[in-house]
Amino acid sequence: MPALRVSGLTKSFVVHAQGDLALPVLRDVALAVSPGECLALVGPSGSGKSTLLRSLYGNYRPDAGSIRVRHGADWVELVRAEPRTVLDVRRRTLGFVSQFLRVIPRVATIDVVAEPAIRLGMNADEAHRRAEFLLGVLGIPAKLWSLPPATFSGGEQQRVNIARSLSVDYPVLLLDEPTASLDPANRDGVVELIHQRREAGAAIVGIFHDVSVRDALATRIHDVALSGNSVGVHA
Repeated sequence: MPALRVSGLTKSFVVHAQGDLALPVLRDVALAVSPGECLALVGPSGSGKSTLLRSLYGNYRPDAGSIRVRHGADWVELVRAEPRTVLDVRRRTLGFVSQFLRVIPRVATIDVVAEPAIRLGMNADEAHRRAEFLLGVLGIPAKLWSLPPATFSGGEQQRVNIARSLSVDYPVLLLDEPTASLDPANRDGVVELIHQRREAGAAIVGIFHDVSVRDALATRIHDVALSGNSVGVHA
């Protein structure tokens, strides 16, 4: 049974500076992702890959269509959900790794990574142990854990962002170029962690401009420019 199902998804943006010109980005998108699958979104620049990913997360409200996610024992329709319902889905079911880390300034890195698990009720000591493990795997030295990630390099911030997103075993993971800004060694560590989540049953939708990363993780490919066109691959 799919963990995420999309049908008829349509989204356009209105350019007010051009006389309220409507620019269509997504049209009648349909896809489904089951536990243990990784669906890679492909297509030329401007085809709507990032718009689709942000729509799945609830950052953009589509003009039409359906986004249904398995949330505990229930299905939630995100397109028409109340904001508090969307926030609860994000908190417990839907993880998102973006290219940018947005956190409260001056909060220690270890606390930034542990916070999502603590918010779900995990014991603080256990959450910090998990955070330490993830930061270690991702090559963030222990001497930096007490510092705020705002002081880190772009690549280090990206790794903190990934550790934070993987601190909870989200049933559905959305990945927006998770290995951007990473060197090959750290890239391989991230790929291995994501691969482990997929093997553990996470349903994953991602954008991977690094073809080697996509080949390592994707079980299917969905061309956003060709609605409904998903192709199976070996991973």
